[in-house]
Amino acid sequence: MILSTSERKGSARERLLARLLDAFGEALPPSEMSLREIAARIETGHALLRYHFGSLSGVLAAMLKAQRSRDNEALLEAAQQGTFDDFVVAIWRTYTRPEQLSRVRGFFYVAGLAAYGPEDLGEFVESIGDLTVMLASLAEREGLDIKEAWDVATVTTAAMRGLLLQEVLTPGTRSEEAVTLILRMRQCRSVPRSRPER
Repeated sequence: MILSTSERKGSARERLLARLLDAFGEALPPSEMSLREIAARIETGHALLRYHFGSLSGVLAAMLKAQRSRDNEALLEAAQQGTFDDFVVAIWRTYTRPEQLSRVRGFFYVAGLAAYGPEDLGEFVESIGDLTVMLASLAEREGLDIKEAWDVATVTTAAMRGLLLQEVLTPGTRSEEAVTLILRMRQCRSVPRSRPER
């Protein structure tokens, strides 16, 4: 969901979201920033933010969804020309750039809140399967059946997110060969098992 100029003229919620994205760029508001301070930053009232987004976590979730949607459009365009492996590398490079650290932290913060109240952040919860869907589509294109493609995509996404969480919690411990290991796991998973002799 990239907010274009025409979309910015849409609903009040869309206009507020566009102003939030303009104010914070690729980052998210820092965790110590209150809803009132965020509202002041975009020159609106905090009651208006609360009305349209519900809470601070609702603001963060909406911003994350829009930012990740923008990333996905760029990644998907690249994926049209490449392989499953190319797409995994592109995802990894996108989210391990230093300027993405604030957003990666925000993702895990909102995901943690969603674990306790998924009904409050339903839009965000629905959006977190987006990478898995794209990866599964590429795996199918490369010859896997639907179930295996989905399994491979799910495990690959989970592995990348696990490594990103490790980097957030203990910066500098991420192995430079992490993507190679993830892709090697996929290759092992894709090799047909030989049937036992009878």
